[in-house]
Amino acid sequence: MNAPGPTPHRAVEPHRPEIGDKLNWLRAAVLGANDGLLSTAGLVLGVAAATTDRPAILIAGVASLVAGAGSMAIGEYVSVSTQRDTEKALIVKEARELEETPEAELDELVGLYTAKGLSEETARRVAEELHAVDPLAAHLEAELGIDAEALTNPVSAAVSSAISFALGAVIPLLAIFAPATLRVPVIGVLTLVGLILAGFISARLGGADPRPAVRRLVVGGVAAMVVTYGIGLLLGTSVT
Repeated sequence: MNAPGPTPHRAVEPHRPEIGDKLNWLRAAVLGANDGLLSTAGLVLGVAAATTDRPAILIAGVASLVAGAGSMAIGEYVSVSTQRDTEKALIVKEARELEETPEAELDELVGLYTAKGLSEETARRVAEELHAVDPLAAHLEAELGIDAEALTNPVSAAVSSAISFALGAVIPLLAIFAPATLRVPVIGVLTLVGLILAGFISARLGGADPRPAVRRLVVGGVAAMVVTYGIGLLLGTSVT
């Protein structure tokens, strides 16, 4: 009888530390593109309803693009920096607790693993083995869900948000060069196409059904465009 061969190695899915930063970058990019598309389209529609002067509409649209991209970048940088500062403070706190009360921290880790369904004996063995290798990493993952090597990056979030905002804003700006009689419907159609794409991409990135995301964006986008266009008509009529 032949002796059994060695157990084949199973392929292990790589989990790279930078995945958290990548997801953060993608989130900022999707939000920026959607905001750039919708806010610029609303502004351009409002101005186009009040005047057919192409240079005036273009100046308003470009100003919206520049101001919006800058605002999105600053907002993302401040927000993500605050999150990163909080993560760093939690890491320092956990490291201090491990240094001052290592036995209590070990018992805490055992309790966390027993709460997840492990037996007391198995949980203690796992906790002790993890403590022997990298106790701080074990506590950060089990208690806080933090990876000290993959903290959120405010710079990448700010840059991706600004670039995606500008790319989204370009779509309604292109419609400014359409003939005056077609300008408003072209802006509306291009914006709807952009909203559908933004909803579809954001849902796919999150592994969700794209239909609800697309529906929310389209309904909200149409409402925003109708309101801004109506305000533009009213202001244009009152001014003239």
